Amino acid sequence: MSIHNEALKRSGHSSGKHAPAPHPVALETSELTVAYGSFLAVRGVSLSVRRNSIHSIIGPNGAGKTTLFHALTGRVRPSAGSIRLDDKDISHTRDDDRVRLGIARSFQVTSLFPNLSVQENLRLASQGRTPWQALAPWRSINHNKEAMATAGEVMERLSLTQVAGRAAGELSHGQQRRLEVGMALAARPRVILMDEPTSGMGVDDIEAMKELIRSLAADHTVIFVEHNMGIVMNISDTVTVMRAGQKLVEGTPAEIRDDPEVRRAYLGNMITGDIA
Repeated sequence: MSIHNEALKRSGHSSGKHAPAPHPVALETSELTVAYGSFLAVRGVSLSVRRNSIHSIIGPNGAGKTTLFHALTGRVRPSAGSIRLDDKDISHTRDDDRVRLGIARSFQVTSLFPNLSVQENLRLASQGRTPWQALAPWRSINHNKEAMATAGEVMERLSLTQVAGRAAGELSHGQQRRLEVGMALAARPRVILMDEPTSGMGVDDIEAMKELIRSLAADHTVIFVEHNMGIVMNISDTVTVMRAGQKLVEGTPAEIRDDPEVRRAYLGNMITGDIA
């Protein structure tokens, strides 16, 4: 049983024919605004992220991508507008509560426990979904077989089983990036937000990460910020382009690639060449 299906079972949902159809939109914002004093970092952004899709957010530096990302995860609070997860308003829900509701994220800079093993990093990520476990992360692993089972499943999925006992700080950069995605997966999320998942990677690791992100959409909804246009155009279902805190244009990769304003102002030759 996959992590996603197990989570559905625990929450009382089933795949039977009488079960209600899932909401077609996993995460949406309406006129979302984030202000720092008089400066509007995000200005009236409305998104509609379809369930089990890969939705990328791109734009030049200063476009508001990171602030939007932080607003979605709960790191910053919106000044106006709303955020809804599966039609539930989470606009002012704390970031840790959003994890328990089904939102997980990975970071541009790896955020691991470098002195703990791969398995222990994943176990702690799994335990952190519930308050009582988060308050007692160092309890004996025998007292939390479910967390260990989740760690094992994630390691197998991400090809990390062979380094289960190695300290996270000793892994290659590509392995650390996969482990960080694994820590997000261990929280059994419905929506995964990824910030520059291929940052600092070599060619081989980028290809592996691209395939991993593509595979995640089978069980999750993926939102990611990325500067590698080859990846964005190759695996995204929808691309949102931002400028000066606002949504400039949104569409399929083909539509974004052919948009003259996007090409002229922001991407130039990055989207006119061969797409891997």
